Amino acid sequence: MISIIDYGMGNLRSVEKALQSAGGTVSVISTPSEIVKADKLVLPGVGAMKPAMDRLSELGLIGPIKDFVAKGKPFLGICLGLQLLFDSSSEGGNVQGLGIVAGTVERFSDSVKVPQMGWNKIRAVQEKCPLFKNVPDGAFVYFCHSYYVKPKNKKVVSALTDYGLEYASAICTDNIWGVQFHPEKSQDVGQGILRNFVAC
Repeated sequence: MISIIDYGMGNLRSVEKALQSAGGTVSVISTPSEIVKADKLVLPGVGAMKPAMDRLSELGLIGPIKDFVAKGKPFLGICLGLQLLFDSSSEGGNVQGLGIVAGTVERFSDSVKVPQMGWNKIRAVQEKCPLFKNVPDGAFVYFCHSYYVKPKNKKVVSALTDYGLEYASAICTDNIWGVQFHPEKSQDVGQGILRNFVAC
């Protein structure tokens, strides 16, 4: 069972349908007790970190999410869901994240059009990340974001993308995976990535 966290800031229906198409048995959850029972967890997200963290706190989900990850169960963060894993974001000042992955979330410079919206390439850089099994190097995926993650430990970076600078567009560390792009909007490549998560 793959459980998608509903905290009011995710494109839940498209993520749910994409995971089902990838072969997953999926439920949408929103309570601490449901997180405890989950086998695999997906944290989607669209928007800014502060309201997202405020909402997770209101629902009492921050502790259960951290406990879930600490137990070694598979976890996937999508877009804002990736950014929430980090210590802090410069968006809206200095906003604290979940602090599961060491690092920060930074805004793209004004030298590029912000947000990055549309298709761009990913380059896998971590041999053993299961998410990118059978995904061709240089594959195009769909992005929509103004901020990017900057991990403290470069070894957690599993894919890079060039948009004014080369940044981490995916991470993989132990049971934690995160992607800045939207696999549910990335056609065959995205479906392949989600199939890999279903199979992990």
